[in-house]
Amino acid sequence: MRTVRGRTDRVVVVGAGLGGLACAIRLAGSGRQVTVLERAGRPGGRAGLLADRGFRFDTGPTVLTMPRLIADTFAAVGEKLDDWLELTRLDPAYRAHFPDGSTLDVRAEVADTAEEIRRVCGAREADGYLRFVDYTRFLHDLEWDAFIDRNLDTPLDLLGGPLARLVAAGGFRRLSGKVNSFFDDPRTRRIFSFQALYAGVPPHKALALYAVISYLDTVAGVYFPRGGMHAMPAAMAAVATKHGVDIRYGHAVTEVEMAGGRAVAVRTADERIAADVVVLNPDLPVARRDLLKRPLRRPLRHSPSCVLLHIGASKGFSRIAHHNIHVGRAWRRTFDELTGGRLMSDPSLLVSNPSRSDPSLAPAGQHAYYVLAPVPNLKAPIDWKQHGERYADEILRVLEARGYRGLTDATVVRHVVTPDDWSAAGMAAGTPFALAHTFSQTGPMRPANLAYDNVVFVGSGTQPGVGVPMVLVSGRLAAERITGPISY
Repeated sequence: MRTVRGRTDRVVVVGAGLGGLACAIRLAGSGRQVTVLERAGRPGGRAGLLADRGFRFDTGPTVLTMPRLIADTFAAVGEKLDDWLELTRLDPAYRAHFPDGSTLDVRAEVADTAEEIRRVCGAREADGYLRFVDYTRFLHDLEWDAFIDRNLDTPLDLLGGPLARLVAAGGFRRLSGKVNSFFDDPRTRRIFSFQALYAGVPPHKALALYAVISYLDTVAGVYFPRGGMHAMPAAMAAVATKHGVDIRYGHAVTEVEMAGGRAVAVRTADERIAADVVVLNPDLPVARRDLLKRPLRRPLRHSPSCVLLHIGASKGFSRIAHHNIHVGRAWRRTFDELTGGRLMSDPSLLVSNPSRSDPSLAPAGQHAYYVLAPVPNLKAPIDWKQHGERYADEILRVLEARGYRGLTDATVVRHVVTPDDWSAAGMAAGTPFALAHTFSQTGPMRPANLAYDNVVFVGSGTQPGVGVPMVLVSGRLAAERITGPISY
């Protein structure tokens, strides 16, 4: 494994997102002097907070899996997760709503999900689900140590027994085909393959190895922190500060100063901070272009984006769960539209209702809703200044038709986030989902997390990739590029 050359005593981390904070905590545990510079007024990056008239909205991820990764990060400085975060395992993890009016709950326990599938879809489908669980658990156990939770320098690092077993298990076939080998019902096929969109690739084009995301989402458990997802970076920042990390908010870095192929300092509008190592948490293509002044020359494919609606309303809905997937009648066509630069003609939507689990996120008797509609990224010729609010209105009309009757009239607070807003927040191509996990942007083919002698990247744009668990892993991988392997 390649590591930073030269001294590593003073580390400057640019950005207090989940990856930057995870890296900073681990570096503090190894005895480094760590300074974190964050342009916003609070930690979190994409996992931010929007507060308005008593409502508290998470601005980024809403699904938390693998909380042990947070626990492992805290353990690097001798802290316990339970002392900093109160987590609830959601049951159901998701409720899927289908066009025929049926619903299917993905439960916290495998046996309960199997019984739910048996009730809705029949015994054969439930048996297929149990085989799917075994398969995805096998993929997780095979992929985690060999391909995800390790620094990879070249594709040659993948050679060996685990790769052969992954090939034999069909990991390089198409995800939809593999999922379909376990399920016959279109409803189960969809609820156990939609996660491919998190990786920026439609199920019929994604590699089957990404069924590991379905394992994390639908088998390993979905959790929610009291106070919302933003409570996680807030706790991480508090842990980092307790253990000597100097976090400076309102400090926007304008440039990484290079000399002789090394980073020697970072600059803000009015300050120069010397560094032995610089860790960059902003979106990797943007960090290379704007801070290093050395953009990537290779062609990149970005994931589709999304429009978010943050809605505070005076009305609740008894038929929904905390997380809800509303599936349209179209499926493959929907993904083809997204990747072809068109809006979904029959949208599938994620609706989270976090105040159902934590009433403190909304005023008494009211509810907070987070509505995510996948849309093309900014490579598509869509004028979001013209279409953003109108598209939000269209999403609300769709939701009203799918059971959220009266939501529009009950809305007290509404905020719309479009790809233009993601771009303004520093995300390449206006997408919060970073680079798509195509074959050429997976594993060691993804942009490396070590550049030059002493510049390290962290976050979803580098290895291992997109999603809260992967970003937390990227924090450890980045730290170990500086310290070498660490045992806690």
